[in-house]
Amino acid sequence: MSSSIQPTAQVDATAVIGDGTAVWDLAQIREDARLGSGCIVGRGAYVGPGVRIGDNVKLQNYALVYEPAVLGDGVFVGPAAVFTNDYFPRSVDPEGRLKRGGDWDAVAVVVAEGASVGARSVCVAPVHIGRWALVAAGAVVTRDVPDFALVAGVPARRIGWVGRAGVRLTERDGEPGVWECPETGALYEEKGHEDGESGGLVERA
Repeated sequence: MSSSIQPTAQVDATAVIGDGTAVWDLAQIREDARLGSGCIVGRGAYVGPGVRIGDNVKLQNYALVYEPAVLGDGVFVGPAAVFTNDYFPRSVDPEGRLKRGGDWDAVAVVVAEGASVGARSVCVAPVHIGRWALVAAGAVVTRDVPDFALVAGVPARRIGWVGRAGVRLTERDGEPGVWECPETGALYEEKGHEDGESGGLVERA
């Protein structure tokens, strides 16, 4: 099985595109980027030089993934979402000279397996989005997001938990810190819940 690249897409000759990956119109994939198998790169999406993308990742239309971002398997990036790479952006240096690539240090947005980043959200690097987390549409992520966290707002704050199905979890009656997926019935537990401060969520075996 080979990849499918539309004629209007720009894919650098040094980029690696996995089997079954589709690159749609006007998308741009820069030099040394690596995309796994079964990915979808939507119309007008941008993948920067050296970006690493796992298998079965969806980049929706006009998503902008700047280097050196790393996306795990099964990640979803909504339409017009932006992953930045410069915490102190400037066009020029203090003397007014135009800054080039070597004049600043690029920092990464890292998105772990199964996480989703909603439409028109912005992830301000350096930041890590945990496994199966969900970033709401329009959120601005300025700090790390725990596994299975649901975050929203500007700046983004955790407002709940989600499971692998992406559905908001509900706390079980009589079991503080134990959360259930209403769709699959899967159970999750808060780490450190007994201290009154959650340290994140883990799947119950």
